Amino acid sequence: MPLPRLALGAAALTLVAVTAPTATARAAGPAAVPPGRITVEVVGANGSGCPTGTADVAAAPDGTAFTVTYSDYLAQTGAGSSGTDFRKNCQLALRVHVPQGFTYAVARADYRGFASLQRGAYGQQRAGYYFQGASQTARTTHQFGGPYADNWQASDQTGHADLVWAPCGEDRILNVNTELRVYAGTSGPQALNFMSMDSTDGSVSTVYHVEWKQCPAA
Repeated sequence: MPLPRLALGAAALTLVAVTAPTATARAAGPAAVPPGRITVEVVGANGSGCPTGTADVAAAPDGTAFTVTYSDYLAQTGAGSSGTDFRKNCQLALRVHVPQGFTYAVARADYRGFASLQRGAYGQQRAGYYFQGASQTARTTHQFGGPYADNWQASDQTGHADLVWAPCGEDRILNVNTELRVYAGTSGPQALNFMSMDSTDGSVSTVYHVEWKQCPAA
């Protein structure tokens, strides 16, 4: 059964963390899933990779993550391409409401799409995250070289010690940036090369997993 889908900017989603419950929650340490429901509200979607009406968001059936599905996220070079088509990007602004006394971080992101790259061409997928008012985390880059004509997948995993946590007791927007780039390389300026992060049937989605911890006692 397909996941339920909502247009970006629609009603808030419900989301529960991916971390397994621990026997005893510890202050300022890894925590079990907070009691009750956590809501995720999409408050903005900007960029050439996610024009208005071309991205959907959905809660996973088991409540362990949230997914974003794009329908017009395509970077390309070659015949019929404009000078700016080689790069597409999208910034999502998310408001995550969590129970008092808890905070969260993005622990893993799984990206999927399709690429068609001629010999000598290459494509890149980039991503980064940051909370409103904070410095952006280091961007990760995944590169795919031609010849390539298949689905692609890339994952960003952050170790617990390196997680960037939302400030305790504050309502901060989580900004999630993604980008696709395609370079003709030695394949020639007219060779058609493209890389997408979209799907016509909704089966290809970006999945964001979160981790929780308790805030220190006041």
